[in-house]
Amino acid sequence: MKDEQTIQGEEQQLNTEETPEVNGTAQDTATEPMNEAASIEAEEENGEVARLRAELEEQQQRLLRVQADYDNFRRRTQKEKEELAKYASMKLVTELVPVVDNFERALATAPQGTDGDSFTKGVGMIFRQLEGVLTAEGVTAMETIGKPFNPEFHQAIMQVESDEYEEGIVVEEVQKGYMLKDKVLRPAMVKVSM
Repeated sequence: MKDEQTIQGEEQQLNTEETPEVNGTAQDTATEPMNEAASIEAEEENGEVARLRAELEEQQQRLLRVQADYDNFRRRTQKEKEELAKYASMKLVTELVPVVDNFERALATAPQGTDGDSFTKGVGMIFRQLEGVLTAEGVTAMETIGKPFNPEFHQAIMQVESDEYEEGIVVEEVQKGYMLKDKVLRPAMVKVSM
């Protein structure tokens, strides 16, 4: 029978054989799982970094689009404000144009004579004053006779034969047309040659 010391020595020798060597291959096999785990962790971190970079790029693109939309909105709003200011008096001027027509009719039918002359001069002065106010607001009468018919500026009420004008030319103005700056306030009622 083996004595107790021998048994302990054998156990110690067995334990030493199982323990990996510090400079041998036994330690290499132990570090391989650690290297593998570290490389998997590094790959996961690289994937997370790539995902975060892509998300950052997407957010930056979204920010640029929002800024461009805001700039377009600001420009459009500024243009609308300018146009509103430019044509702010349109409603009032539209209502005044028939008054101008009536003044012209009154001047055309004014009585002749001494009393008629002073009446005509007074009404004429009022008419010129009203025209001055309208002109200051940007209202101008259209020149139509002898011009080609344009449906944007003219409203044809009749076609007439004319030796003086070619076909499609305005030969007579029945009612004046007016422009407010560069917009048609009221189209002119005209007769057109055929």
